[in-house]
Amino acid sequence: MAAMEALFACPFCRQLFRQGEVTVCPDCEVRVQPLAELPPSHEAELLEPPVEAPPPELERLPWTYLGRGRGLLLLLAVLGIAAFFTPWLYESAPDRRVWSGYDFARKLGWLWGAPIAWFVMVPLVASRRTIRHMRGSRMILACLAAVALLTAVMRLAFQPAPSPLVPTRFAWGWGLYVTAALALATFAATLRFGGSLRDMPTKKRRRGDETLH
Repeated sequence: MAAMEALFACPFCRQLFRQGEVTVCPDCEVRVQPLAELPPSHEAELLEPPVEAPPPELERLPWTYLGRGRGLLLLLAVLGIAAFFTPWLYESAPDRRVWSGYDFARKLGWLWGAPIAWFVMVPLVASRRTIRHMRGSRMILACLAAVALLTAVMRLAFQPAPSPLVPTRFAWGWGLYVTAALALATFAATLRFGGSLRDMPTKKRRRGDETLH
């Protein structure tokens, strides 16, 4: 390896010279360079073609990548989790109290569907680090958003049953409406998760004639 590093070559004709023998190739009149710093010759590339870089849609993106709807979905999921603990109902009779989604879920088990959907969405989105995987998870993410939306809609549809003996007065809280709005926004965002297959980000150097998808 040390002997190869001491060799110089003409970048054009690849004629070899010892270190200090010449500074310019006598045939091509091109300044010689260390052999180890020169790229493979055309003949070497024909004998051993370079390994093709993966297409952009399979290139792994960093964990901190927030483009193509990844950051938006993570934000919506976290806000959905937070909204579960906000006021879903204001009760004024028979008692004065505020019900959150968490309080409702302790009484009605099916209301756990919304927070579970949000919690599952966070690692699912965070683990999608290629464009193909993002696009491939659109359906399951849309189903999770639909679960959260259906939970909020059903809570609005099925009101607490009134009692002839005990008067019941209440008003729906803003947290329930926020949950429904977040679910709708999430459902819309999932349809564009991963973006299109045009203008895909890449850090790999490419010749320009590859088939990208």
